[in-house]
Amino acid sequence: MRKTSAWPLALLYTGLIFYASLYPFSDWRYQGIVPWAFLSGPWPRYWSGFDVVVNVIGYAPLGFLLALSALRIGGTRFTVPLATLMAGLLSLAMESLQSYLPARVPSHIDLFLNILGAWVGALLAWALERSGGIDRWSRFRARWFVADARGGLVLLALWPLALLFPATVPFGLGQVEERMEAALADALHETPFLNWLPVRDIELQPLVPGVELVCVVLGLLIPCLLGYCIIRRTAQRALFLLVVVSVGVATTALSAALSYGPEHVWAWLNLPVKVGIATAWVLMILLLWLPRRVSVAVVLLTLGIYLGLLNQAPASPYFAQTLSTWEQGRFIRFHGLAQWLGWLWPYAVLVYGLMQVGKREPRN
Repeated sequence: MRKTSAWPLALLYTGLIFYASLYPFSDWRYQGIVPWAFLSGPWPRYWSGFDVVVNVIGYAPLGFLLALSALRIGGTRFTVPLATLMAGLLSLAMESLQSYLPARVPSHIDLFLNILGAWVGALLAWALERSGGIDRWSRFRARWFVADARGGLVLLALWPLALLFPATVPFGLGQVEERMEAALADALHETPFLNWLPVRDIELQPLVPGVELVCVVLGLLIPCLLGYCIIRRTAQRALFLLVVVSVGVATTALSAALSYGPEHVWAWLNLPVKVGIATAWVLMILLLWLPRRVSVAVVLLTLGIYLGLLNQAPASPYFAQTLSTWEQGRFIRFHGLAQWLGWLWPYAVLVYGLMQVGKREPRN
């Protein structure tokens, strides 16, 4: 069986659908009807072209990834119907569970559009297989990446999505300590365990420009070093670092536009950030010839410094207001999923790096 990144991506996308379909996971209630009663319900009174597009496009990637996973392990004949069936069963489960949520309205039209989207995605994967597109990707992957690159590729694919969540520092992912302390204190409120909660000896201080610069450098360096762990040759690494910087800057600009408005698309690009990007660029070039095993060690070291510095800074009041805007979905409706990627991505890289330490050096 060939290893493929499509399967873990399909699992992650299933989690995305689960989160988006059932958010905010509160006020569950039983209405006295069976969960699948919506299947025989009337035509929705209010719907728009946007709803149609969202439901079709929302399930198309899932159908594509499920079909691609099957094609990569040798399935061909029933790939499209099976992928469509699996996505359809997931949609049926989500619509049925929405019957218990007051904020969500199940609809047989949504179910049909979701199945249609999954079928289109699966059909696209089948068409790529028939045209040789998947084989060309397999040859490209074999030339560029080591054999066991699946985990690293998934993490790199998720990095731009994690950057969409607004951060106190550009490229500053994983700043969770302050919010975790507040959430834990709120959960332990009016319980004797609250007295056991550790209290900081010193108050959090805002990042000075020099520390902000270091966080920018490390925030760009980590995905680059992650790529160095799985990319085979130096020339390929050189092209990759161009992609990392370009994608990082473009995604951060998009996040600023979505969070603060299009007129503030470059407001984050101040002098420390510019110097940090330039410094990261120089370091990426100097580390081009780093062996893969050493790259793993440097990733772990960099993550330790990066997370330590970032979590010693508080969020500003303006940043708290931005988070409130995101969580209410005024600009884009990720229903909180993007913030989880922004919080957890560096820690997922940390786990991946620790798992790679004990592995043998992949063959070229």
